[in-house]
Amino acid sequence: MTDATAPKETAAQRVERIKREKAPWSIMDDIRRYAKDGFAAIPADDLAVRFRAWGLYTQGDGGGTRGEEMPFFMMRVRTPNGVLTSKMVRTIADLSDRYARSSIDITNRQNFQLHWLRIEDVPAVWDALETVGWGSQGSCGDNTRTVTGCPVAGVAHEELIDASPIALQVDRFLNGNPDYANLPRKFKITITGCAHWCTYPEINDIGVTAVRRSDGVVGFHARVGGGLSTRPHLALLLPAFIHPHQVPDVVNAIAGIFRDSDELRLNRTKARMKFLFLNHGWTTEAFLQEVERRIGYTLDDAAEENPPEGQYRDHIGVHPQRQEGLSYVGFSVPSGRITPEQLRRISAIAEEFGDGTLRLSATQNILVLNVPNSDVDTLIKAASDAGVWFGASPFQRGTVSCTGREYCKLAITETKVFSIRLAQELEDRLPGFTQSIKLHVTGCPNACGQHSIADIGLQGVMINVGGTQVEGFDFFVGGGLGERSSIAHRVGFRAPADDVPDALEQLLREFSSGAERDETFRTWTTRVGDAAVRSVLAGSVATSGAQPSPSVE
Repeated sequence: MTDATAPKETAAQRVERIKREKAPWSIMDDIRRYAKDGFAAIPADDLAVRFRAWGLYTQGDGGGTRGEEMPFFMMRVRTPNGVLTSKMVRTIADLSDRYARSSIDITNRQNFQLHWLRIEDVPAVWDALETVGWGSQGSCGDNTRTVTGCPVAGVAHEELIDASPIALQVDRFLNGNPDYANLPRKFKITITGCAHWCTYPEINDIGVTAVRRSDGVVGFHARVGGGLSTRPHLALLLPAFIHPHQVPDVVNAIAGIFRDSDELRLNRTKARMKFLFLNHGWTTEAFLQEVERRIGYTLDDAAEENPPEGQYRDHIGVHPQRQEGLSYVGFSVPSGRITPEQLRRISAIAEEFGDGTLRLSATQNILVLNVPNSDVDTLIKAASDAGVWFGASPFQRGTVSCTGREYCKLAITETKVFSIRLAQELEDRLPGFTQSIKLHVTGCPNACGQHSIADIGLQGVMINVGGTQVEGFDFFVGGGLGERSSIAHRVGFRAPADDVPDALEQLLREFSSGAERDETFRTWTTRVGDAAVRSVLAGSVATSGAQPSPSVE
């Protein structure tokens, strides 16, 4: 067979070849050399694949224009369990100002994300992060991403067990481990003792949650195969009880099963672990058998559990700690966008009123721990003066978004500024609204904004209005996690971005007036049905750009 007639290399084959030829984690010295030689010196294979293992993606121009040769990078900084010190926060704020045009976002995996980085500045950023015990290794790419955990682990009254030592142990073992350096795709793990499941174990590849057996012993259950994107799938419970000391063995075995599943490497759009269950015939029973074979012992039978149904999983507000006389304070950061100056002020507040301990949450928020109760009121006043949100409205508190078209080359629409303005506008229009509403905005079907698990999900689309393509959103309703988990579905309506506030205002007014006592938005939309929801949305929007959305794929 000649080169001309040889089958063309697929995208999946190309990525797998690049990773086999040179391990992505091995190129740190290469990146430092590229910093001296400039952007043009970076080989295409490194730029497209290997850089990601070091938390680096090329980005757009900040205005939604995407170019393959745009010489700027986004960097995620890996923050296991969201654990921070005031010194770390000051460091990232200073780096943002110096190298990232003062850009900084909190992600839904408890990381910080910088933009506008030049390759010439990456080594200086790494060196500064290293001085405070921080780095970007493994925060992107085909590896185990940041292991998330409850941001109030060790201090919350309601937690069954402080799982943060286990989460940090697992993260240290897997990140940089050559045995897990080449996975079929990204792999997300959460380990939590939180009674509220604040890290969304239902949508992780591995979701480890604490449970108390009838004999009083506290251990863990594990769910596997969760994920969103174009084919959302809630994680499945393995029928086993896992003692705390067994968790690392079990997690490593599950990650090994994923690594060794070569059938997933044939198509990157179907390379997540959920597809072992969706497409390749695995059952939870067979999966558990393979886990036990790999760890070399049998696990106990699963215990009874009661998944939490609480709407909020964000730990926002003032809450007493288990340590007498102390409280933690959770600040709402709409859509995770924050300024370096706000971070510096929060860092100063954490030192002045606490011991400098801070945490990031999976809901894109930031918390200050270990505050004496006598200082809480003064702290709140200081935070308010610093422009840091505390008493958030349901809209600000419930709003989450992905990076969006501003920087992401996959996104169809801008999301960050849109979602922040949308939350503020709804707050202004509906000042008496008190129901909890999860409003998630994502710029494309990849669902980084997690619109599939929201009361109201907005997915970016382009809409033809009078012959012109404008940014708009497809409406989803009915998502939620907990005992009665459900995936949000298209309601059959989409509208230009400018018309979204009108549509949502009318829908929420209709809900407020028509809901039965103690009825949530999710149960209300289920009861009245899609046709009624669609009618309310369509009736509120006068523009010809509003239109039916396509059926669910």
